[in-house]
Amino acid sequence: MRGDPGVLRIERTFAARATAVFDARVSVPALRRWWPAGADWDTPFAEADVRVGGRLRLVMRDAAGTEYGGEGSYVEITRPRRLVFTWQWDDPQLGASPQLVEVTFTANPDGSTTVVLLNSGLTDREAQEHREGWQLSFDNLDALLADPAAERAGPS
Repeated sequence: MRGDPGVLRIERTFAARATAVFDARVSVPALRRWWPAGADWDTPFAEADVRVGGRLRLVMRDAAGTEYGGEGSYVEITRPRRLVFTWQWDDPQLGASPQLVEVTFTANPDGSTTVVLLNSGLTDREAQEHREGWQLSFDNLDALLADPAAERAGPS
């Protein structure tokens, strides 16, 4: 997959246990806090039926009030090591093709967790835009995980 312009790869290490990082990816309250792709964005709607075949639906809203929604379904759930889901944006200008998002969580000896995200089914332009969005969302996730209350959030 390396070098494939239709596959975006992002790797980030978080100073939190793998279970906490995984749970933040499937907990509706946590998703509402970290999913938006900007500090001044919010997530007015989040739904996660966390089971294989279950639906994931998220809508994020920018500071101007424009909403960006999409949905998919869970393909694989192996807590706390792996999470795979499909994704399709409501607006084809954000991504016309169905996508697959694969997330692996590796627990490190120091208690941190390395996350590798692969987002496939993208055009070159979409990969660039999605890279920025995922990085901003990961910044939000990092801030959420630094909050001691996040440890108690648990899965939805």
